[in-house]
Amino acid sequence: MALAEALAERFDLVFLNGGRLPEGLPVPPLAQIIDLPPLGMDDGHTVVSRQDGLTVAQATERRRQMIVDAVRRWRPAVVLVELFPFGRKKFAAEIFAMIRTARALPGMAPLVACSLRDILVDARPDQQRHDDRARGLAERYFDLVLVHADPAFARLEDSFKPTRPLRVPLVYTGFVIPERRSQQLGPSRGDHLLVSAGGGIVGEALFSTVLAAHARLPQAPALRLIAGPFFPAASWRALNEMVRHRPQVSLVRQVADMAAEMRQARASISQCGYNSALDIVVSEVPALVVPYQTATENEQSQRANRLAELGLLRCLPADRLEPSAMAEAIDALLRFEPRGSSLNLDGARESAAQLHRHWLAGRTKAAPAGRAMGVPA
Repeated sequence: MALAEALAERFDLVFLNGGRLPEGLPVPPLAQIIDLPPLGMDDGHTVVSRQDGLTVAQATERRRQMIVDAVRRWRPAVVLVELFPFGRKKFAAEIFAMIRTARALPGMAPLVACSLRDILVDARPDQQRHDDRARGLAERYFDLVLVHADPAFARLEDSFKPTRPLRVPLVYTGFVIPERRSQQLGPSRGDHLLVSAGGGIVGEALFSTVLAAHARLPQAPALRLIAGPFFPAASWRALNEMVRHRPQVSLVRQVADMAAEMRQARASISQCGYNSALDIVVSEVPALVVPYQTATENEQSQRANRLAELGLLRCLPADRLEPSAMAEAIDALLRFEPRGSSLNLDGARESAAQLHRHWLAGRTKAAPAGRAMGVPA
């Protein structure tokens, strides 16, 4: 949505939404937002349907047709795709359909760009094959790759290592944060501990461990726990039951602005996804992160370790997520003061500017405005 807000200042933006939008999420003025039948991934990385009454196959076919219809209707000048072909392989069919349909329309072909976060997963069993395949698809289908990072913090080649170098133009935009957050830099400290896990879909282990550790620290500050919009309903009920007789713990289902919440906290405990990490940087809150990690998911760990090396936060490895280690980490967190950050946080505006610049460069006779179409997974 931060990218959408910046893009909407330069393009008539059509946003193809592939998942569930959390309630209360600020949505910028767009030409059109198209909610596709939501698909997601379970813990085993299997695609699942998030819409009642639709199988995965039915949702997949309906999504593909809606995307093709949208392309034919809006005739985009720019097509922006999140992560693919560097990830989202299971959504390849609908993305190929979008790009091929757009390029088959009469007139000038659209600029096709990929939108990447700072660090890619690089722990797959077939990583070399994956990287080589991604390079080939990028060179065949894409005109530009935007990396939403500061190159002084992370470069694409750190986590993407194909046999041959990528030949698609590559631009580092800086980190992407919502415009409103860039205007609210700095702390406004309160006296409570804030606990969160992004959308919450894999936050249960972190929450239960923090609650157990907090009970061991009788002098610890009060705890404010934000479950997240995608925290499972059954787990939310269990969490409420767990803290029913603990007046120092308050539970909140979700909030509209996590950075604002962090600014008002004495310290923060969270995972280390892209958005959570940037909320920490922007708010300047003393923070402890426990990166989500599996045998094939190491993006958060890499990000957390780099931020810890810069003195911006403290990190508790995922394999130490148990109450006694957490209690020690909380005790240390309450004495921790983060360093100031010099990371480039202007990625939203720079992304929009780069897309507009590259579109114009390839279309000297084009009109000064056009439509952009984005497909976030």
